[in-house]
Amino acid sequence: MRLQSLIPTIPNDFVAALESCGIKTDIDLLFSGTTIEVLQRLPPGVVTLADLEKYTGLVAESASAPGIRGDKQYADELRRHHEEATDLASGVGELDALVGGFGNSRVFEISGEKGSGKTALALQIALRLLVAHTQASVLWMDTTGDFSVERTTQVARQLDGEGSATALERLQVSLVLNIESAQAVLEDLRYSLAVSALEPRVYLVVIDTVTPLLGPSLSAISSHGHAMMTAFMQHLRTLARTYSLTFLVMNNTAASTPHNPISAFSSTSRKPALGPSFMFLTDCTLWLANHGAADNAEAGSTTHVAEVFRSRTTRSRTWCAFKIQQGLLCPAG
Repeated sequence: MRLQSLIPTIPNDFVAALESCGIKTDIDLLFSGTTIEVLQRLPPGVVTLADLEKYTGLVAESASAPGIRGDKQYADELRRHHEEATDLASGVGELDALVGGFGNSRVFEISGEKGSGKTALALQIALRLLVAHTQASVLWMDTTGDFSVERTTQVARQLDGEGSATALERLQVSLVLNIESAQAVLEDLRYSLAVSALEPRVYLVVIDTVTPLLGPSLSAISSHGHAMMTAFMQHLRTLARTYSLTFLVMNNTAASTPHNPISAFSSTSRKPALGPSFMFLTDCTLWLANHGAADNAEAGSTTHVAEVFRSRTTRSRTWCAFKIQQGLLCPAG
């Protein structure tokens, strides 16, 4: 880099004096000897030693690449890779807006009675990710043995994307029947993410459902079960934030008579299972309800309502409607 290009960062008369001594570029100035040796080559009175040191420092700074901390660069790269590789969404605009999207390294609780659409929602989010991104993978932790390959294949066939041909190959299903095996699976996941940069990479973990893992340990006369539940959920949140993961945690329901005061609907007589503190261990609690067959719709279409009971990022007691038709979620309108 010619010193002329640094005017007026360094004075014009100083540059002219350097050029008269054969020092015309940043390399010439920085590698022509010590500061005192350069000063001795210059005409008397052109620059003081202190100013020469200052101008030399400015030249070195201009010639150097900008510095960046390694931990910041690593964090920025993880964030960029996550944003580029994943766009976790259900495909129903109103539902995605309700929770601010299903990404951003969060833990979601999805609760509702049987047939409310919990598994359908999780499956659609997972498969949309897999068909859209060839280097993304999903871990599905099945705690009841009810995972349906036939249903999953049927839904996958209805979704198009560059990763459609290999989507099901990148869906990892683990049968997890107790909390110890769940912790072992999560530790294997953590280890693989920590030591390997190979693709495909897991971006989404579905636990369907968490209730059989945590429910048996909860007791009204002992705090051990509650402590275990808290530790397990905090572990999920740590994994989510450390490795840019999203967790979809399905939860069963319990009675709430005469109605659930958290819900915006007086007809809601159920609530999420595992006690009132569980929803405070996640980033968002989404409640789903089946409202029956859709009017004037094709056979097999049902109307559902999604309601935010609690969220760290969006408004609570907000809701939207959607339909499930042939296993796929679609707008209600």
